[in-house]
Amino acid sequence: MLSHNQNCFICMKHEGSISVPGGVIYEDDFVYVGHVYWEEEETYLGYLMIDIKRHTPGLAELSEKEAQAFGLIVSRVSRALKECEGAEHIYAFVSGNGVPHMHMHLIPRYPNTPQEFWSPTKVATWPGAPLGREKEIEQLCERIKMYLVNEYEYNG
Repeated sequence: MLSHNQNCFICMKHEGSISVPGGVIYEDDFVYVGHVYWEEEETYLGYLMIDIKRHTPGLAELSEKEAQAFGLIVSRVSRALKECEGAEHIYAFVSGNGVPHMHMHLIPRYPNTPQEFWSPTKVATWPGAPLGREKEIEQLCERIKMYLVNEYEYNG
């Protein structure tokens, strides 16, 4: 059975007690993929999170199987963001400062993003950044899901 922490936001999301627009994009025994959602304002479209299902703090603590599943889905979801959403670059990083549960931020950079906003902390702040609410997030998530199903025969 997977380790779980009842006070962890990410664990609560995995068990379904917290829901986010777009729901689960992909999930297997090791990883969970979903879209970020900022309730108080529009969200940068395509900003995804890839979580390890087991409550574990970081990359160094992953099992071999978790690491393999994690690396593969990071690559496949990044490719989906390029193919489905037209992203020209994908920022990927693990911070671990906010929640001690292993998760990676995947943030697309779209064409025509001014170079001064080329950074994972700035890309969502330029005036032309693609922002959306629940409906737009759900539509984007559905496109990513369908890409994964069609390209990799995922049934999740």
